[in-house]
Amino acid sequence: MDFYSQKNGKDIPLLIKHLQRNNMAGYLVQDKNELLKLLRRLIADGTTVGCGDSVTLEQTGVFEDLRNRDVDFLDKFDPSLAREEKRKIYLRNFSADTFITGTNAITMDGRLFNIDGNGSRVAPMLYGPEQVIVVAGANKITKDVEAAIKRTRQIAAPLDAKRLNKSTPCTSLGRCIDCGHRERICNDFVLIAGQFVKDRIKVIIVDEELGY
Repeated sequence: MDFYSQKNGKDIPLLIKHLQRNNMAGYLVQDKNELLKLLRRLIADGTTVGCGDSVTLEQTGVFEDLRNRDVDFLDKFDPSLAREEKRKIYLRNFSADTFITGTNAITMDGRLFNIDGNGSRVAPMLYGPEQVIVVAGANKITKDVEAAIKRTRQIAAPLDAKRLNKSTPCTSLGRCIDCGHRERICNDFVLIAGQFVKDRIKVIIVDEELGY
C-alpha cells in the first residue's frame, strides 16, 4: 500500500512519513475494496463505532459496511432519530472505541484541517475515542495550511452547505464570502498538527478523487 501515487502525482509516501513524524499513522489504499479490507482489520468486532458526516465514507460504502458488521454502530443517519436522540449519539461518540470520519484537507507536512458547523465532527477527533480513523481521497491533499484553508472555504464548505440545503450566500455564489448568515456552517476552524498518543489518529488516503 506504500507506493507513489501515479494517479495524481502527489508523493503520498512522503506525506505518510510526515504524518508518522506527527504521531499519526498513515495508510495508502488504491480503491474502496482495499479501504474496506483495511477497516475490517483496524475496527474489531464487538466494539463501538461513532462517525462524523462524510461524503467520502458514503461514497465508499463504509457506513453501509458498518451497519452490516458485528459492531455497535452509532448511526447518526437513522431518519427515525429525534433531535435529542441525535445529540445523545454525539455525546456517546466521545466514549466510542473508534470514531471514523473524513477530513476537509491534509497538508503535505502531515496536518489535518477541518471546518465544522457545530463541532460534533471535530470534537471527537480531538479528544475522547481511543481510535480515530480519518479517510480521505487524494484530492484532499494540499501543499500547506494556507492552501488547506482556501480549499476548505472555497470548495468544500460551499458544496457542503448546498448538500445540507442551507440558504447561505455560498450556495448560490459557489464561494465563501465569510458571511454572518444564521445558517453559516463555517464556525469551527480546527488544525490538528500532531498527537500525544502515538497512532491514535490513523489517516487512510484512497488514491481516488472522493468527497469535496
